[in-house]
Amino acid sequence: MSSVRPDCAPQNPRWEGFWRLADPKISITSLACLTVGGAVAAVDVGLSWTWLAILGLALFCMEVAKNAWGDVIDYDSGNDLAVAQEDRTNFSGGKRVLVDALLSRRETWTIAGLFGGVGVALGGLIVLLHEPAAFWPGVIGLVLGWSYHGPPLKLAYRGLGELDVFLCYGPVLVLSTYLVQSGTVSWHAFWLSVPLGLLITAFLWVNEFPDYAADVSAGKNNLVVRLGRPLAARLLPLIYAVAFAVLLVLPGFGYPVQVWLGLLALPPAAYAVWQTWRAPETFYRSKPVQPAALLSFVLYAAGSAIGYLLGMSGSP
Repeated sequence: MSSVRPDCAPQNPRWEGFWRLADPKISITSLACLTVGGAVAAVDVGLSWTWLAILGLALFCMEVAKNAWGDVIDYDSGNDLAVAQEDRTNFSGGKRVLVDALLSRRETWTIAGLFGGVGVALGGLIVLLHEPAAFWPGVIGLVLGWSYHGPPLKLAYRGLGELDVFLCYGPVLVLSTYLVQSGTVSWHAFWLSVPLGLLITAFLWVNEFPDYAADVSAGKNNLVVRLGRPLAARLLPLIYAVAFAVLLVLPGFGYPVQVWLGLLALPPAAYAVWQTWRAPETFYRSKPVQPAALLSFVLYAAGSAIGYLLGMSGSP
């Protein structure tokens, strides 16, 4: 059973192309980081909802821009063109706006430029009017976001894309959220962000399985390509194990035990591990492993954030 719709001519290809680039199911990853960082900040200093919303809008704009420029770069490398129809899913293989002729190259770059420009402008607004210290995390996030696909680093092509994603959707965005709210950083926010970064890395990991043959042909040497799918499937549980181990020990270091609500992420993670282990070459064609891995990430963010708020609000 394929997780993609049958090919059909869209009634409004440009709108469908933009919708793919906006991709709410992936953009939710930034929201998860805001949730964790915002929860710690709410306990420590309270929340400015206005600046949280501005940061959230900036991150959404950068997600759209990143998806747009990534689609062009992966198209030019031949990567997206090499994905076989049976390997296409709603979570991997790129946004395919060029492959499916929904947008032209010029339109795709225009979207990248417009949304990237708005994202940078909103970041500048935060720096100039609210928190100057947010400048450097913003620069780091921008460099990591571009460098996942873009030259000269092209980290996803060099086996460093997984580290890039761990840093971006773990410590960088969580600490940036806390910084915008408080003007400083927090070890509590940092250690809550580590499992979050590992869980989004696991999500990326399973997304690399369907693209394996295309990635090999295009020289996109991510870690699943370097290891091969059978060995990569055996290492997936290790990523999850480290994430949950960090969560389990946090109450021993001053966190409320309620952060263990983040263990809501365990059942979908276990499902993803089991199905990937059973059929590393084909699981994505019949099993919802990719959405399960994304759900694990979201449930951790929601559970740990709510648990932290509940536990710390009850502290003397």
